Amino acid sequence: MTSKPPADPPEPLALEGVRTYSLYERPSKVDHSRFAQAWQPGGSFMDFCRRLPRLLAGEELREAAGIWVTARRQGRLVLLGMGAHVLKVGLSPVILDLCRRGLVNGLALNGAGIIHDAEIALAGRTSEDVDAALGGGEFGMARETAEFLNRAIVQGAADGLGLGAAVGRALVQAEAPYRRLSLVAGAWELGMPLTVHVALGTDIIHIHPSCDPAATGVGTHRDFRLFAALVSRLAGGLYLNVGSAVLLPEVFLKAVTLARNLGHPVAPLTTVNLDFIQHYRPQTNVVRRPTAGGGRGFAFTGHHELMVPLLAALVTELWEEKTHADGDSHPEQGDPAGGGAL
Repeated sequence: MTSKPPADPPEPLALEGVRTYSLYERPSKVDHSRFAQAWQPGGSFMDFCRRLPRLLAGEELREAAGIWVTARRQGRLVLLGMGAHVLKVGLSPVILDLCRRGLVNGLALNGAGIIHDAEIALAGRTSEDVDAALGGGEFGMARETAEFLNRAIVQGAADGLGLGAAVGRALVQAEAPYRRLSLVAGAWELGMPLTVHVALGTDIIHIHPSCDPAATGVGTHRDFRLFAALVSRLAGGLYLNVGSAVLLPEVFLKAVTLARNLGHPVAPLTTVNLDFIQHYRPQTNVVRRPTAGGGRGFAFTGHHELMVPLLAALVTELWEEKTHADGDSHPEQGDPAGGGAL
């Protein structure tokens, strides 16, 4: 085989003919007027927020908070779906405050959510050391957790309740010592819809003999239909997915398509995904797909224990600021779905 001689290398491009333009006439995406302002000691929280750069997430956080407040002032729904880690990092008081102010109208949890919530309500503590317990087959074997929740689920199914209402009722009736920290008990006391979405086999209470899979299935399916009813009324409102990478984004997408199939446009719609890692399903099933027909999707990345209080505080301040400026009373909180019993 005969090899060809190497081709002559090209001459380097000459630069004499390059076309230029003026920096001062060129459109630029960053302008000094949008820069952050240095912190001044003694300032308020709103001073801090106003000093954030009006660029990228600094601007989008304020925009999302403004949309949230506007939606509630117009009587639109705000729904919050979350993974259990949100509860494990101690954020239930923050979320309960939003609910009591009428800034959140419905909650959705995964199955682990009611486990950590119930343990907090019953014992004031939760989250075992999985690495230490798994080797001996002891992970997830807390007796009181499983027996309390599985009993509540069975009783709730017999009474036509979904998982969220069943557990909330049980925690209140049991006078759980720390129920003031429980989202599930708090939602029951407020009369607020709280739904629980379970994949059988994913939660520790499913490996106990007290588990009734039929009751669990009936209860979680009822909660899905309740959640879909809320989503069907979400046009002009806001849905937040916080810390759920797979299950709740899938549930939300199915609820959207069910609602639209039954004639509810669910548009325009604003969605927010907040997590410490941006995953495929939340980005696709929460931020992008549901808002494609009209609306806006936001994605914020950061630790829940920092980002959730920050966003909640900003929304609360804007809510109170706008209410006082206009001399308005707060929207009616007794009808979270905007009219009609679910």
